[in-house]
Amino acid sequence: MNPETDLNVPDRIRILLVDDQDLLRRSMRIAIDREGDLDVVGEASTGNGAVTAAQELHPDVVLMDIRMPDGDGIHATERISASPDLAHTRVLMLTMHELDEYVYGALRAGASGFLLKDATPDQLIDAIRRIHRGEGLFAPTVLTRLIEHYVHQPQPTPSLPAGQLTARETEILVLIARGLSNPEIARHLTVSINTVKTHVSRLHTKLHARDRAQLVIAAYERRLVTVDSPTPD
Repeated sequence: MNPETDLNVPDRIRILLVDDQDLLRRSMRIAIDREGDLDVVGEASTGNGAVTAAQELHPDVVLMDIRMPDGDGIHATERISASPDLAHTRVLMLTMHELDEYVYGALRAGASGFLLKDATPDQLIDAIRRIHRGEGLFAPTVLTRLIEHYVHQPQPTPSLPAGQLTARETEILVLIARGLSNPEIARHLTVSINTVKTHVSRLHTKLHARDRAQLVIAAYERRLVTVDSPTPD
């Protein structure tokens, strides 16, 4: 069955696997190939190879290792994110340790989220779908690492242009930075999911944010969230 000719088949998510370990790439491919809406369109084992493959294949999601030879994952992510031809491509970073020293650099380079390499196949599949939907993805320990970075910065200067935010938009930005999904925000504020989506869309526009990960960065740079901020119930 060809998804390009059968209108009953949903669009498949095109995935590029990037890791210098053949065994890990093979394991991820096996898990992904089991899903009807996911399609591995290519692989790469180096940073430069990742950029070349992305430019040729135009994937929806890139699973990107951080540490690789011939151009690391951060520089590859930066080049992919800066390419106008790859504006729809989202990068999900793969890391061995949740406290990887490159977490902040990868986010600033344009990564949409992080996934630990010891994640289960179900977590991998869920992460791909969430990133493709435009959601940020942060393990709690990775989010803690991001908070710690800003706690030790004296007076950070916002890198994203600041728009005038309403009180509700600011409230939702804080909840995003604390790791809540759109449905969780809707329940917390007792509003509809469509209302949350509208506010999130406005936040993207006002803050010139590419995706949810950049909204998280914007919240921390503006000190709207601190290490002592409580996580909403």
